[in-house]
Amino acid sequence: MTQQVGPPPGPDTAPPPRRRLHHVDNLRVALTVLVVLHHAAVTYGNIPVWYYAEPAQDPSGGLLDLFVVINQTYFMGLFFLVAGYFVPGAADRRGAGGLVRERLVRLGAPLLLFVLLVRPLITAHLYAPAAEEAAAGGTELPYWLFYVISFDPGPMWFVEVLLVFSLAYVAVRGLRERRSRGAAGAPVASLPAPTGPLRWLWPVLGFTLALTLASFAWRYLAPAPYWPVVGLPSPGYVPQYAALFTVGVFAYRGDWLTRLPGAAGVFGAALAASGLLAASGTMLALGEAALTPGTWQALAQTAAETCLAVGMVLALTVFFRRFADRSHRVTRWLSDNAFAVYFLHPLVLVVLGMALSGWEASAVVKFLGLSAIAVPVCWALAAAVRALPGARRIL
Repeated sequence: MTQQVGPPPGPDTAPPPRRRLHHVDNLRVALTVLVVLHHAAVTYGNIPVWYYAEPAQDPSGGLLDLFVVINQTYFMGLFFLVAGYFVPGAADRRGAGGLVRERLVRLGAPLLLFVLLVRPLITAHLYAPAAEEAAAGGTELPYWLFYVISFDPGPMWFVEVLLVFSLAYVAVRGLRERRSRGAAGAPVASLPAPTGPLRWLWPVLGFTLALTLASFAWRYLAPAPYWPVVGLPSPGYVPQYAALFTVGVFAYRGDWLTRLPGAAGVFGAALAASGLLAASGTMLALGEAALTPGTWQALAQTAAETCLAVGMVLALTVFFRRFADRSHRVTRWLSDNAFAVYFLHPLVLVVLGMALSGWEASAVVKFLGLSAIAVPVCWALAAAVRALPGARRIL
């Protein structure tokens, strides 16, 4: 992960020198581990949204469901913030056309490979039961039809949405650059990057309020819990994803990830704890009404979730800068292979889950066992795949 040193470049200036932000690399690794754990928890919980699942037969499955729900409120949004931080620098170095080509290779190619190669492998065990069910109803279900009607990009929905956001950034940047040019076609001089103390408290509070209202309105207008074909499993969080991607873009120019004071991390931890308590309280006190779009109960629940999300983003960003801003051979290896782990982890979890299917244990114990095996196996497989000719260009 790199960041800007010096003023942002104008349209005709060379990109400034860069330096590595090790804490952002390490944060990205931690989020990737969390994704693996998230889907391991879904495997043994009570939320049937994974390729291979063993529904919980004991109360510990509820703990896994709670873990999944808490993760969902913030971790993909933080992924989008980190991803957004990369985009302006890539555009500075490559130009608009170069960025589009790079994103089509680095995002579009893995997405295509996943749906064509990985997805058939991890859904193969689902075809025979589906075909038998169709035959019992007097119809035939060829594999190609099963593939089409069950299509979704799985966890690669993140890559799909990130590609859309990146192309939107290119379009907005191009429009702003055209508007910024003078009558003679000369570019407007770029302003130096800010170096003073970062004013963060009121902007954070304003952002939290605005995101709460935007999410509440969005969930009322688009209440579907899942978008088929595009495969978006959490459409209610689209405003958060777009907002945090945008924050990442501005964070690059404003050097926010290094200028954010330690007090913001403490505030974020307190905000996250308050949001978690409030979200739990509203669900217990209001029940299903808190999930009904457009109600004041839903507004209260959305506000609590947003406080949790914003607080976790602040707390984790400052925590990793304070305690994980270093690099050595192992952390570099983990960071280099993190995206390949994201790409391959469904295959690892499905194969290991099926291999452990005969193990009689509580849901949380099986989750811990699967996770302990899957995380190192994911990184080992990712490193092996990236060693193949040409693989590092897209993974």
